[in-house]
Amino acid sequence: MEETATSTECTAEAADDAELAFNVFSKACPSRRTLEDVTGRWGSLTLGGLYEGSLRFNELRRRVDGVSEKMLSQTLHSLERDGLVHREAQPTNPPRVDYELTPLGRDVAERLLSLIHFLEGRMPAVLQAQQSYDAERGAL
Repeated sequence: MEETATSTECTAEAADDAELAFNVFSKACPSRRTLEDVTGRWGSLTLGGLYEGSLRFNELRRRVDGVSEKMLSQTLHSLERDGLVHREAQPTNPPRVDYELTPLGRDVAERLLSLIHFLEGRMPAVLQAQQSYDAERGAL
């Protein structure tokens, strides 16, 4: 059955409608792409990494341990497009580029950090569940 846009299922073309209710569960809704940008591994870590303040690219790369230069660059572009990160290029030699959260990005990062801290605090239970799961299935 083909999906049609309703008040709870949005399309990118209708995104300018102020009365539109965005529904991330609808495949046509632009909110889904933003959710992917925010909750993907590098998006959430990048937003969290910028929460304390402005960082240069390599500072942020060191803060988000394990991210490649290419992935961090792509992530920053996506988050900048979504209005969550601001890129400030300084006309110096060599060029200096700083990244910081926008007010919207700060709101999103606060919520992500709340989830991150919650999960960190529950890791003993998660590890126990993983061990039990693996033991039941004979995994190593």
